[in-house]
Amino acid sequence: MSANCRRCPRLVVALSILIGGLTFAPLPGVLIPAQADDVMDAQQLVEKSRLAFEGFMANAELSGSLRALLPHAKAVLIYPQNFRLAFIFGGSGGSGVLLARDEKSNTWNGPAFYTLGQFSFGLQAGGDAATIVLVALTDRGLSALLSTSAKLGADASVALGPVGAGAEAATANLSADIVSYSEAKGLYAGSSVNGAVVATRGALNQAYYGKDLTPAAILVSREATNPHAAPLIAAVTRAASGR
Repeated sequence: MSANCRRCPRLVVALSILIGGLTFAPLPGVLIPAQADDVMDAQQLVEKSRLAFEGFMANAELSGSLRALLPHAKAVLIYPQNFRLAFIFGGSGGSGVLLARDEKSNTWNGPAFYTLGQFSFGLQAGGDAATIVLVALTDRGLSALLSTSAKLGADASVALGPVGAGAEAATANLSADIVSYSEAKGLYAGSSVNGAVVATRGALNQAYYGKDLTPAAILVSREATNPHAAPLIAAVTRAASGR
């Protein structure tokens, strides 16, 4: 047996632990005491998401297409760092925040906290981190994201977001529930999130808002708000209004 093959079982175990930890979400209705670390993690994730989103909007390769979609978006899910690791068996995972638009008032609400996890198999090696932005364009896409756990491509269709020259015009032909974008090491391309699982992070939601809330309670019913999120909401609002 080759040295690479002997390492495979250990790599699979390591990947399982990594992705399992990143994608674990508490069961709905289970109260978990908000720890100081969770509060800090939630606040840092919101700030990182704001910076990542503003970075997307500042780049001409990405912003044209995003600006064309955002005025019609139901929600935006931002993952500032999605870690990918692969050696034959691969996986990726990260945490992010979801904001939803109230169509009546045309205002953005949130955030709610989420994970993203995905396994893969094939000829691959190495690891990196990517920023991912998912834009929900339909009620089906929004409903999938608001659920406790959803599989992209099954519970909601996903299309790769067009980038570069002509990207803004190409958005007119998109018919998916969710459009995905990613950036890694200066390369701008649609993120391959088909088959990935999106799940809520109940502990961070509870820590950030001080009580146990579902994503729908945060984003639709608006049962709680946090002034700390104002800069992130303002960034998404500016982009969606063309500013």
